[in-house]
Amino acid sequence: MNSNKKTNKGIVTFALFIATFLSAVEGTIVSTAMPTIVGDLKGISIMNWVFSIYLLTTTLSTPVYGKLVDEIGRKPVFITGLLIFLVGSMLSGLSASMPQLICWRAVQGIGAGAILPISNTIIADIYPPDKRAQIMGLNNSAWGIASVAAPLLGGLIVDHLNWKWIFFINVPIGLISILLIWFNLREDKHYAHGKLDVWGIVWLSLTIGGILYGVEILNQNHIDVTAAIIVFAAAIIGLLLFIRQEKRASDPIILLDLFKKRTFVIQNFAVSMMSIFLIAFDVYVPSWTQGLLGLPATIAGFATTPSSILWIFGSFVAGILLSKMTPRNILMLSMGLLVVSGSVFMFLPADTPFYAFLLIGIFMGTGFGITVTSSTIISQSIVDPKDVGMATSFNTLVRTLSQSISISAFGIVMNHSLMHGINAHPEAHLTVNMFNKMINPHTVDQLPDKLIPVMHSIYHNGLHNIFTIAVGCMALAFIFNLLKQKDYQIDNQ
Repeated sequence: MNSNKKTNKGIVTFALFIATFLSAVEGTIVSTAMPTIVGDLKGISIMNWVFSIYLLTTTLSTPVYGKLVDEIGRKPVFITGLLIFLVGSMLSGLSASMPQLICWRAVQGIGAGAILPISNTIIADIYPPDKRAQIMGLNNSAWGIASVAAPLLGGLIVDHLNWKWIFFINVPIGLISILLIWFNLREDKHYAHGKLDVWGIVWLSLTIGGILYGVEILNQNHIDVTAAIIVFAAAIIGLLLFIRQEKRASDPIILLDLFKKRTFVIQNFAVSMMSIFLIAFDVYVPSWTQGLLGLPATIAGFATTPSSILWIFGSFVAGILLSKMTPRNILMLSMGLLVVSGSVFMFLPADTPFYAFLLIGIFMGTGFGITVTSSTIISQSIVDPKDVGMATSFNTLVRTLSQSISISAFGIVMNHSLMHGINAHPEAHLTVNMFNKMINPHTVDQLPDKLIPVMHSIYHNGLHNIFTIAVGCMALAFIFNLLKQKDYQIDNQ
């Protein structure tokens, strides 16, 4: 579907931004309110599932929505997904126990899986590639704004209202987005209603769910090896059955022919590797500035703000590059920038001043914006128009899945690094719980002063290991693109 004169692009774009912001803010704002929620609902032993189940169902539902928008249409599927998200939000706020909250968070995640990929698909429908990059940059800026606004908003709601309002507030705002889309987005394209690939959905869910749950098991203090083996085996079986199903399905949920397109594979591989570093940057830079520099959380959280702002700039740059450079050269530029600026983390001393992280964030944000925006648009441009929704959702899926896996993997790396450091200093009688106190500026004073330098060194080594792995992933994507990507210009119309 090309640009439609009856569609009010400005209002539709604003509505998509609202929906994207709701989805982006949900993770962080719940983190802020979780201590209060646990105090009210109890269930501290299972509170991690409030986050995990939302992430799991979001990831599982993303490719399903990608297929449905190509079969049914952008507008009805987007509105349905957003309605499911709002129902899940309302019921989450009405929860009277932690199991109920986990259940309704799963519903909320199912709806959230529609928001980002369909937003980018609608943007692809109504804007040409050069303008599309700028609009995607503005829309994706919702994530950066959410990272700054969510802790403040969550704190205000918990302090002055009730934790339930972090969910209730989604409803009126989401309804505004739905109404704006309903009255201002026009679709003239005729969609061929095919048979839904139910078994494809089942086997893909088994695969993704097995991977995410298996990594979650490995991230526990006491690893159940037998359970991990069973879960990963189920994921492998699910993948084999999924591939078998998609080869014979008349209307597959993910078209396997897409993987015959070298550029499609390389673009999605690159953005998945970038997503691994992105999660390391977003999670462990604030941890660094709190744990090693002793800054309060409100200030430490701003360590990644320049990257969020420059992400928008990178998206605008991507729009310019798409009309002047080949996909191969765009990735060489963006991934090269990320590898070089990311490598700095491997050599930073523990007492690196705060402003250094702000400066690095400028280059990181630019690289993130170029990579994500260009990979999305290029993936959309090289597939058949009828498969744009599928290609967009797959791009979103690999980003989400990479971040989900890597955050657990980095937790394993950090725990291993801490235990190695503890065992290397038996005279200090250190424990993991002592590191929990160290990274919190409010509790670090409870530790003996003589232990702080040793603990800083151990924690710094863990951060170094994490960033080394993350940079290695980006370097791998850079090399893969350099050696395998074909050189050609995409159509910018």
